[in-house]
Amino acid sequence: MTTETTTPQAPAAKGGPDGEESLLSRFTQNLWAANSVMVTILSIVLAVVIGAILIVVSDATVLAKFAYFTARPSDALTASWDLISVAYADLVKGALGDPEAFAAWFDGTGTWQQAFGPLSETLTYAAPLVFTGLAVALAFRGGLFNIGAQGQAVIGCITGGIAGFTFGLPVGLAMLVAMLCGALGGALWGFIPGLLKARTGAHEVITTIMLNYTSALLLSWLVLQKGIQDPDRTDAISKTVHEAAQLPSFGGVLRVHLGIVLAVLATAGVAWLLNRSAFGFELRAVGSNQHAAKTAGISVAKTYALLMAIAGGLAGLGGATQVLGTAYALTPAVAGNIGFDGLLVALLGRNRPWGTLLAALLFGALRAGGNRMQSYSGISLELVTVLQALIVIFIAAPALVKAIFRLRATRLTRPGASLVKG
Repeated sequence: MTTETTTPQAPAAKGGPDGEESLLSRFTQNLWAANSVMVTILSIVLAVVIGAILIVVSDATVLAKFAYFTARPSDALTASWDLISVAYADLVKGALGDPEAFAAWFDGTGTWQQAFGPLSETLTYAAPLVFTGLAVALAFRGGLFNIGAQGQAVIGCITGGIAGFTFGLPVGLAMLVAMLCGALGGALWGFIPGLLKARTGAHEVITTIMLNYTSALLLSWLVLQKGIQDPDRTDAISKTVHEAAQLPSFGGVLRVHLGIVLAVLATAGVAWLLNRSAFGFELRAVGSNQHAAKTAGISVAKTYALLMAIAGGLAGLGGATQVLGTAYALTPAVAGNIGFDGLLVALLGRNRPWGTLLAALLFGALRAGGNRMQSYSGISLELVTVLQALIVIFIAAPALVKAIFRLRATRLTRPGASLVKG
């Protein structure tokens, strides 16, 4: 018995030769297809919409207007729109810049530093996240879950910071040595779980989580030790990094520093490593199927150990960037959450080097804009954390996004293949 199934075809553009689709029609269908870029964009849109609802719910004045919503709905809707628009406007101004500041710069009443200050903050927050995000993404491409980017970044802070205030080296060399020490410290901390995975089969998630706690406790203990603690202070803080070892900033009063340039170079390096090097081929092969890779003659154990060392070195660079470019001294909280945020950055960037860079810039923009939103609009900075979490949730659930927006399948049906016989 033979059945014929007609496959739905995309409508042909009017006036096209032989019923073929026009370029504009194909572009529109591809734009609305369920590809990773569209899903990512729509995930951000959904997070912003939910964030707007949370902004309204958290404001008692606006909520009071909803008590008589049925009588005068315009009051509640207008107040909600004003609150949301002002809050998100402050978020954008704090991340990219205020048009009024640029206008003041152009007419001579302001400075370019004031105009580019918000963008400087965005890049400053993003720089360490690029490194920790790459550390997670690179390991994942090799089939490993590097949950230890936080611990590796902390060790990078320790080794980079100690080198920064210990060695009396000239300008340039001091910075280079401090950054190298940060990378080596992180590489060593990443090599440990890689070696345990290769030799004993210990799961890297467990070992890296335990090493996160170990590094945090080590840092808290070190900053109180003689020779490391600032002799003029009684609280938990180290000596200040020598000026020669600090990452140079741009524009004098701006906080953005050389770290963002190094982050872009690191992204290019990881992209080359993955796509152009022999080791990149090996780690991708191991990540896809370690048994097939082993059969092909690739040493899985060696790949695991080396991969985690490289990933740890990247996270260590992120920690060194934090202490040499922003904090200038060691404290128990010097690394913040750059390692844990790196996990989200890698996920948002879909474990691709350049995608990770863009995701880090987005997170940096949210953090910088959130500071202004809190200062000017009174919206809690915690909303930024909620937005980040929502974005990642929707990224991790693409089927939900596709269902909400009714996205088409990624592959389009070619005109002509209309009958399937079985």
